[in-house]
Amino acid sequence: MTTAISRRTFSAAALALATPLAFAQGEGNIKVGLLVIDSGPFATYAGLIEEGARTAIDMLNAQGGALGRKFELVVQSHAGTPASAIAAATKLARQSGVTMITGQTLSSHSLALVPKLADLNVLLIDMYAQSNDLMTTSCAPNYFRVNTPDALTTRMMEDYVKSTGAKSWNLISADYASGHSFAKGFGDLVTGMGEPVNQSLFAPVGTTDFGSYISQLSKPADGLVVTLFMSDGQSFAKQQKQFGLFDKYKVVIGNGFATDFQLDAHGDAVLGVVNSLSWTPELPGARNAEYVKEFVVRNKRRPFYTDADTMAAFETYRAGVVKAGSTDPAKVRKALEGLMIPTIFGDVQMRAADHQLIRQHGMAQVVKGENGKNRFVMKVLKSGPEIYPPPSPECKVS
Repeated sequence: MTTAISRRTFSAAALALATPLAFAQGEGNIKVGLLVIDSGPFATYAGLIEEGARTAIDMLNAQGGALGRKFELVVQSHAGTPASAIAAATKLARQSGVTMITGQTLSSHSLALVPKLADLNVLLIDMYAQSNDLMTTSCAPNYFRVNTPDALTTRMMEDYVKSTGAKSWNLISADYASGHSFAKGFGDLVTGMGEPVNQSLFAPVGTTDFGSYISQLSKPADGLVVTLFMSDGQSFAKQQKQFGLFDKYKVVIGNGFATDFQLDAHGDAVLGVVNSLSWTPELPGARNAEYVKEFVVRNKRRPFYTDADTMAAFETYRAGVVKAGSTDPAKVRKALEGLMIPTIFGDVQMRAADHQLIRQHGMAQVVKGENGKNRFVMKVLKSGPEIYPPPSPECKVS
């Protein structure tokens, strides 16, 4: 359901951006592209990704857009492979005329897109991919990221892992770039603490029968880490419950597993799981509170962390366009480097050295809410400057 958005929405940020340049006569809408996946396990949430993006665009347009022009969202679906993501991005850039792309880009998709961005003359402002390679060997001038990478998840888990008292670990991860990146980072973390990884399993995306994996994970260990997403995560949660797998562990940690838009589907199968989580609707700040309020009015549900990351991607792009006074990707890219950006996360910086938004990340536990539904309680939350690693010398963005 769509409702009118008050002109007072995000008033402080709107005033901050209301320079004479920002309200100059424009030249038509500013087209921005959204990639969504229409097949496979990630297709389940394509509609939610689009819903979050349309809400973000409407909210920013209610502020006046940028440079006196409105944003126009162009949605392009694809089959969920790196090759299809490239084809969809190419269509957005060359046929639809978008100047920025965001959306459902798995790490393997973003890694495939990065070498194509300059030729397509488009910016990718990632709100989805988590691979550390995108801030080291695979970073690029036209690539920016607003969501949290695997390195932050590992960093957030370090103190929590120490507090659990677990002395050995099993891991099950999705068999693609982000799953392998996280598994390596977590493995390095615990082995550096003198704790062994007994099992590190990788399940292909789209797995429906996790019986053999559950059998292997039943071998003794104190802690279990699950990096399975979307419908894969739902299948695993349901099947592990049948075998009482989580009951065999002192602690179960989720990485993108027990996420907010899966809690109802997971039910009691994920109670007690401690999940890395970068954002909840309860985070402080007037801008965040206004965003949550408007989102609920429009969509009759609370926003998820992916909705918040989508909003941040468009807030970031808008800020770059306003500073650049142009939608030209090269000019916006230059404007974004080192820019302090007003977002629903607060005023956060786009680091010039590797194009990473230096924002918060945390750990949250799944508990039963007063209404009988699962919800998160944030156990720890740290600011970006506390937890981001320094820029990698392998990253070359200029």
